Amino acid sequence: MRYGKRAADPKNLEELYFNTRSEGFGEEVKRRILLGNFVLSSGYYDAYYLKAQNVRHLIRNEFNAIFEEADLILSPVAPSVAPKIGEIEDPLEMYKSDMYTIAINLAGLPAISIPVGKNADGMPIGLQLIAKAFDEKVLLDGALSMEKAVNYTK
Repeated sequence: MRYGKRAADPKNLEELYFNTRSEGFGEEVKRRILLGNFVLSSGYYDAYYLKAQNVRHLIRNEFNAIFEEADLILSPVAPSVAPKIGEIEDPLEMYKSDMYTIAINLAGLPAISIPVGKNADGMPIGLQLIAKAFDEKVLLDGALSMEKAVNYTK
């Protein structure tokens, strides 16, 4: 709580925490925090967390197999262009917009999103480059080359 939003004039420490988190986090962030806490609770540890760790291991292995033949992976960032602020209210739709980035995060791989164009409404279209673990130099070199090749302008 040293950085960022902090509730004004709390009566005690409990109120400081409650108000800061209530005021400072949007509905989606609160939803994801609650879901994460639920999954990590003691009654669900074996059911969810251990299975998730096994899946994470499988995902990492899949990426490692790809990187035996490739230096970088090019993929979409999201299934659609960036939404306008407030356009998506359905939590499921918000989760779907993350579907191309989740595996990279689970595998612990470096990735970068690059704007490559705009749709007819002027909304940005992004692609991402993904590199193998600890290969950020190759990732950033690839991103720079791609940025020069597409010559994206705001």
